[in-house]
Amino acid sequence: MKKDIVLQKDVNDELAWDPSVEAKNIGVGVKDGVVTLTGSVLTYSEKFAAEKAVRRIDGVRGIAEELSVDLLGEHMRNDSDITAAVANALDWNARIPKGSVTCLVEGGIVVLGGVVDWNYQRILASKSVRHILGIKGVNNQIVVRVKPADASQIKGKIADALKRLAMEDSLSIQVEADKGKVVLRGTVHSWTELDQVSRTAWSAPGVVEVENDLVVAYRGK
Repeated sequence: MKKDIVLQKDVNDELAWDPSVEAKNIGVGVKDGVVTLTGSVLTYSEKFAAEKAVRRIDGVRGIAEELSVDLLGEHMRNDSDITAAVANALDWNARIPKGSVTCLVEGGIVVLGGVVDWNYQRILASKSVRHILGIKGVNNQIVVRVKPADASQIKGKIADALKRLAMEDSLSIQVEADKGKVVLRGTVHSWTELDQVSRTAWSAPGVVEVENDLVVAYRGK
């Protein structure tokens, strides 16, 4: 495992390297490979970018994100304006079925609701609104519509998809499925692989929930 002091330097360097992050306002703590981010950022978009930057670093086993969003006056928007901007952003995304997603804004926090057919549409809804000025957070409560599917078929389709991606040689993954819920267990070798396995599971027809219990264990660490 990479030493915490080395990992802390790598995280600080990556945050400083990313032009979308104001690194001087962010504190980085590391213990046993778990990175804690503290301090403040000027937009929710920057908060998301900081977490994304940490996930790129080799050796990170977990992230505790405790950043606050302190908007500048020029970035302040009232809830009504934010609601209108969110609604427009959702309407203008052709891959989100019109009228399927609702939004509620309170104190700059956007709560997304509604029902969609696929998890990628749920994710797209968050992506569509996270860069809107005035937002302090996004709470995605969108539900993926239940599509009846046999558990063995779900497991088989996920296993086949992982094989197509040539991931079976490098990963040790167990897939459990019950009533549309998939549980992933085992070991992956990076955050990128963890995200890939999760996306693969969500793409299987009939999946309405994915519980990702995969552990990141870096090679040679």
